[in-house]
This record gives sequence, structure tokens and C-alpha cells, in this order.
Amino acid sequence: MNTQKSNRHWFSLLLVIVAVTTTIDPFIAQNTTTYVPAENILLNCGAPSGKLYALDGRAWGGDIRSSYAPAIKNTVSAIPSNQNSSIPTVPYMTTRIFKTQFTYTFPVTPGRKFIRLYFYPSNYTNLNFTASNSSFTVSVGSYTLLRNFSALLTTQAMNRDYMTKEFSVNVSSNTLNLTFTPSSAKENAFAFVNGIEIVSTPQIFNGSDIFSQPLIVGTTSTLTIDEHTALETVVRLNVGGQSVSPVDDSRLYREWDDDSPYIYGAVVGMTYPKDPNVTIKYSDTIPEYIAPPVVYGTARSMGPNASVNLNYNLTWIATVDAGFSYLVRLHFCEIINPVTKVNMRVFDVFINNQTAIQGLDVITYTNGGGIGAPIYLDFIVFFPNTSASSQQDLWVALHPDISSKPVYYDAELNGLEIFKLNDSTGNLYAQKLSAYALRHWRRRQKLILQSSVSSNQGRVFSISEIKTATKYFSESLVIGVGGFGKVYRGEINGGLTCVAIKRGNRLSNQGAHEFRTEIEVLSKLRHRHLVSLVGYCDEKDEMILVYDFMANGTLRDHLYKTQNPPLTWKQRLEICIGAARGFHYLHTGAKPGIIHRDVKTTNILLDDKWVAKVSDFGLSKVTPELDCTHVSTTVKGSFGYLDPEYFWNQKLTEKSDVYSFGVVLFEVLCGRPAMDRSLPEEQVSLSNWAMHCKRNNTIDQIIDPNLKDDVSPDSLEKFVEIAEKCLANQGTERPSMGDVLWNLEVALQMLSNAEKGESSFDPISTSSREGMMSSIDTSEDSVFSDLRSPRG
Repeated sequence: MNTQKSNRHWFSLLLVIVAVTTTIDPFIAQNTTTYVPAENILLNCGAPSGKLYALDGRAWGGDIRSSYAPAIKNTVSAIPSNQNSSIPTVPYMTTRIFKTQFTYTFPVTPGRKFIRLYFYPSNYTNLNFTASNSSFTVSVGSYTLLRNFSALLTTQAMNRDYMTKEFSVNVSSNTLNLTFTPSSAKENAFAFVNGIEIVSTPQIFNGSDIFSQPLIVGTTSTLTIDEHTALETVVRLNVGGQSVSPVDDSRLYREWDDDSPYIYGAVVGMTYPKDPNVTIKYSDTIPEYIAPPVVYGTARSMGPNASVNLNYNLTWIATVDAGFSYLVRLHFCEIINPVTKVNMRVFDVFINNQTAIQGLDVITYTNGGGIGAPIYLDFIVFFPNTSASSQQDLWVALHPDISSKPVYYDAELNGLEIFKLNDSTGNLYAQKLSAYALRHWRRRQKLILQSSVSSNQGRVFSISEIKTATKYFSESLVIGVGGFGKVYRGEINGGLTCVAIKRGNRLSNQGAHEFRTEIEVLSKLRHRHLVSLVGYCDEKDEMILVYDFMANGTLRDHLYKTQNPPLTWKQRLEICIGAARGFHYLHTGAKPGIIHRDVKTTNILLDDKWVAKVSDFGLSKVTPELDCTHVSTTVKGSFGYLDPEYFWNQKLTEKSDVYSFGVVLFEVLCGRPAMDRSLPEEQVSLSNWAMHCKRNNTIDQIIDPNLKDDVSPDSLEKFVEIAEKCLANQGTERPSMGDVLWNLEVALQMLSNAEKGESSFDPISTSSREGMMSSIDTSEDSVFSDLRSPRG
């Protein structure tokens, strides 16, 4: 058998499938009856009893004077003081606060229910309630769902503003009582909740057709999950696909997350959608409510290269609490035409370094269903309490099964769910979870970073090396301070190499997220106009990044409030061009493209030869897929540079970077900050003031006085023209970064022509530009650099 030839054939077919199917098409599952829940309760706590609609279109009723809480005593209806526009209004913008124990009573039919609790920890200053004092227990009958729970600490550990807790509890009577009790161990403690959701479910935890009951990993025994078992959802992942909203689930309103943040290691395999001709075929034993078609319709596999696949495991990691057993549910479905027969793709499944199942052939396990027929496997794994940590990592890994000699040495997965099972006392909540969560989360990120960076030749520094390089973080070596922390000038390699060492704030959760993002971005990218990451240190709760040293500091260091000599107009143009090249590469040269999200003059660094380098990628986001126009995300960036369209709509695009770069261009031209509150109100915002002056033909009055005799009129006009276009209110009206780069290079050429006494006109008009691009030298030293198309 020629394995390489077979894999190449499969990969070629897969590329055709991906090319044809850019999105998951709607399709109807066969052999199944749609489940309709007996109860679907959505309670908007702290709100009036009328209906309010969430972003997904579902209607929430308020709890004020509702039948679920007819006599609300010792409670307060409140609105969070932080009205962050990026947080969904329903159900997070109203709150029910409990000063003493309180019980909601829901009339329900007997059976299993999903209980979802929504929390947005905020201060309530007018009521003297602060989020840090929130600590409480939540129980349902004999089950304790949460104990001494701090929503604030938990969301901080998760690096989120708000969160949902999901539980599955069987109700044996016609009443579900949900009780909130403030902690007696904390002074002035209170309980609160923003939203409560209760959805009836079928018996979805009774085991699959393959295992009648979940198999305990490492044994031949099984565990019965009966009506006495309560569960908490740890993770629910749509492997190989995008996040799935509750309304796109199979009437159980589950949310399925993107699996990529849980992937371990630098080799992440490849993702793909189903073949357009394949239909997901449900059955009586695998009904649609087990997982929706959109989950089975995407997958992540190891990839087409057999030699690579045999040398690594495709691995996911989730953080779990010690002292509990966990149900691990794996969803499989062969969805591409090359894999249609028995023994074409056979692999092993490992959970926590133990063999869960050997020689899994999905086609075989479908019992004749074949391609498009889903299966799922349930396993139980136990984590004993240890003195080392209250939290541990749960590993799920796949590897080709060599002994079967399959056609393709590969493995695949479509979905992954992990549930915590209650302990013998009916408890689901681990003590001291929040206190340990951040520390353990950072330990997990460290494992991921070590793999990612080491594979891209980044250096892992010890803390002792960093202390030696910075003379134990001597204040005399501080060369900058930012939101992440202080930046030190340091020496490594026995004093032979000068570096910049950025030390993060050890108490910052957001800093931990930016730390990882910075490493992930820079370890994958190399470009003359991007700052180079030498390595990092993640030891003893330190978050430290090491870069090439930029001898001339930041661009802002040379524009205002400085003792440095002023930059010439030519220097400013060359610096802007270098920065534009860096941003243009991020948008169009990197795969996938990257939106910087924090473009400003302090993030443009200058080396000893005045070459501009883009820095600080902690807020960066990957550009959307081809079928998406934007990334929906919380607004982050720096005041004075924020794209107004992004600010109001939370829709991030590459044009958001273009807007910010327009502010940088005017900052370079005018020699003043983007925001200066010492000026009259109409002049505080540079972008607003510059646009006002442009409209009134007074732009010459705000130019940096150091440039008065240095700027050629044509060059200045071209520069202002492109800066103005960058600041258009609508992203669609702004130029691409490639267009910005082109016009800046034209402005530089005009200056050069003026200095030579030559005619100073646009050397290539807009109408002839496209035809000229293919004949222009594309080396970085060319005036018209690295552009075969102005849009990349």
C-alpha cells in the first residue's frame, strides 16, 4: 500500500470539498423526530414581568410580580452601574440581589432539566452593593450547584465580563425549587443572579448504542448515570467549526464553543466541513437532540501527511476540579467522501494518558449507517483530591492506530462535551475554585505556549536569566511603562545582545490573555516591519516578553514632549511607510490575516537605523472568514484612536486599524497627541480637529512648526488626502492599508522629485496604477514596495 499516495489523493479531494462548501449548508436530518421541551422558561431577574427579547430572538419574562416569585422579600431589583455596551442587555442589564435566603419556585413536569444561571458581576453603587462582596450558595433540592461562589473572581479567572453556569438535574416532583443563600462566612455578603433558564431535556445521559453505559477509563467497568445524578457542564465544543448559538441547537438551547482555544500544541491539524452531498443521518439510537447537524457537519482531523500524524497526538485540554468524576462525551461522524468504507481511517482515543478505546473505526461503529451517520462515545474519568492543586488538566488525545493498517493514518473528531458529576453528598462545586482558577489557567497556558513558541524557535528564559539581564529589575533600566507593565533595557548572552524586556503585571488577568496572544502572534510571523520576539519567561507567576532592542524608542518619543531633535518630513514619511508595510502585512500577508486593534504611535518602534517596526499584539484578532464581514468583539483599544464604527457596533474589521492609522498620520503631521485635554474642547480630539481644519482649508495652521520649511506642497497634499480618507466614519469608505501604503510612497516620491527640482506629480495615476503594478520591483527596498495589488 502506498500511504503517501493515498493521503495525497484524500487531501486533494478534501480541498475540492472545502472549495465548494464555504459554509455549513442547511439540511434536514433523517430518521428522527424533533424534540419539543415541556418547559422552556427564561426569567430576566430584576426586570418587570413583560417580555424582553435577547439578541438571539428569545423572549425573556421579568421576575417582578411573576408566578415564580410572588412574594419577593429582602431582595433588591438593580441595574449594574457599569453599562458596558458590549454586554448583551438581556438578561445581563437587570439583577436580582438577595440579602437573605430566597427560593424561586417553578412548576414543572417530572424529568431531567437544564438549569442555566446567568451572572454579570458589577457594582451597584447607589445601593452600596459591590461585586467583591458577592458570595453565595445555590441549591436545587438535595443538590448544591454552587457553594461560596464568587462570580467576580470566576469571571476574572476566565478573562470574561459575564458568564453562564449550566447544570443538569432530574426533578422527581412537579416543583423545582431554586434557592440562593448569601455566604455566612463573608461579612455583608449577598447573592445575585441576572437570568435563570430552565429547559426540559430527554434522558441524554443514558449511554450510547455502542456502550450501554459510560465506560470507566482504565477499567472494563461502566458507571450508571441515573435520575439521582446531577451534572455541571465544563465544556461543550463544536470541533472544527465555529461557535453555535443556543437557537441553532436541537431545541435544548445549548451553546457549543469553538474548540481552537482548547487545542494543545503547535500542530492543530486541519478543519473541514461536510461534503455537500452528505446528509447527517440520525436514528432511533442517535436522535438529533444528542447534537445538532451543525456539530456533526464539521470536523478537525490530523491532516493529510501520514509521517507527521504518526509523530504527534491531536490533543485537547480542559481544566477540571479535583475530587470529582467526569463524563467525557466524544462525537464522531465521517463526512467526506474519501472515507466511506471500513478500515479507511482507524485511530486510538486516549483520556488522561490512558487508552479509552483502541482501533476506533467510525464507519464500523455506525452499524451499517456509513458516511454521514453520527456516533458518540461516553467515558468516565476520576480526579482524586491532591495537595498540589484543587484543579487539574483533563486531556483528550487522538492518534492513528498503526496495527489496523488503515488507508489513512489519521484521526478526527466532531464534538466534545465534558460534564462534572456530583459527589456522594450531592455537591457539584469545589471549594476554593475561584482562588485557584487563575493560577491553574496560567499553568495550562504555559504548557500551550511552551509547545507553540519552542516549535517556532522562540527562547524560553528562566526568571534568573531575566533578573541577571535587568540587574534584578533595576529602575534605572526602565525605558517605558504601559498597560501591560514596565519595559526594561536588558543584556543577554553574556552582555553581547541588547534586548527590551517587558514585565507584565502579575495580578492582571487581562495581562495574562494579552501575554499569550502576543506570543502566539509573534512566534508565527516574521517581517522587517514587525518587532521580533526573542522569547519569553513564564515562571513563578511572572509574565515576561523579550524583544529585539529598538534603539530609537517609540515614534511618539520623537513627535512631542521630548528632548529629541525633531524628525524631518522625509523621516516622518519613511517611518509612516514602514509602519504601513507592517500593518499591510498583518492584514494580507499573514495567514490568517490579523487585525492589530491598538494602532498608535507608542506601538510603532524605531531601531538604530530608524526602521519602523509594529509592536504590541496583545489585543490582536484574527480576521473573519471569507463569508463574514467583521469580528464581533468587546471594544478595546486606546482613546483618541478608536474607530467610531467599531466603538458603537462592536464590529471589528481591518478598516478599524486603518482609522487608527489615520490618527497616527495626523499625529505625525501635527506633532501633538491624539487626545489633549489641555486644549479648548473642540481641539481635544486630534481626529475631529484635523477633519474640521481640512474642511475649512486651515490644515496649514495645525502642522508641526518644525516642518514649516521642510514640506513640499504636493507631498503634503497627498499625505493629508490619504489621512483624511482613513478617518471616514464608515469603514467601507476608508481605503485598504495597501492603498494607504501606496499613497504614502507617492507622497515620498513627490518630495524626492521636489528636492531634485523635478515635476512633482503623482507618478502613477489611479487609472493606470493597476496596469503598472506587475512591472514594479517588489523588494522591500523599492520605493513602491511589496505591492502587486494595492489591496494585497
